[in-house]
Amino acid sequence: MNAKWTIFRTWIRVEFVFVQVIVLALCGFCAPRTLAAPDNSPCSANSETRQFDFWLGEWSVTYPGAPGASSSKVYLELGRCVVVENWTAGRNHEGINIFAYSSDDGHWHGMFADNEGRVHVFEGNVAGGSAEFVGPSRGSNGVSELNRIRVVRLGPDQVEQTWEKSSDNGGTWKTVFSGQYSRKKP
Repeated sequence: MNAKWTIFRTWIRVEFVFVQVIVLALCGFCAPRTLAAPDNSPCSANSETRQFDFWLGEWSVTYPGAPGASSSKVYLELGRCVVVENWTAGRNHEGINIFAYSSDDGHWHGMFADNEGRVHVFEGNVAGGSAEFVGPSRGSNGVSELNRIRVVRLGPDQVEQTWEKSSDNGGTWKTVFSGQYSRKKP
């Protein structure tokens, strides 16, 4: 019985070593391509698309009348072509903002949507740590309004976002939101 046990243990060791060799070979074969794969997205090298990268990250947001802890997470999607902001403002109010640069018309475009049924579409420009978007909507009374959103980099860990509305086609503006974004520390 001792001889059979010795043969069995030897066979197990050989099988174990064989499996290890296969796994290491597969890792060595796959890893260089996976880890060192170049980013072939047309947006990753497009300087216009990268202009809004200053806003990427996780943020704590404060503003006058804030109902509690507000936060924002800004990240890239679709091959680094689209900037997405997921935000929550407390009291179960949350939304998504989506921004992308269009090489077709040379402008940035954005869409705001929240869980209260509001949707706004914007067009604008981003340059030098500052973004400005403008778009029409209807107020609660059915009157046409113009919306203007600005996102401005104040420093490496601070961004300010303001939302203004105009009922006279941009002649005068009323601030409806002014939020201070502070980068969350890891």
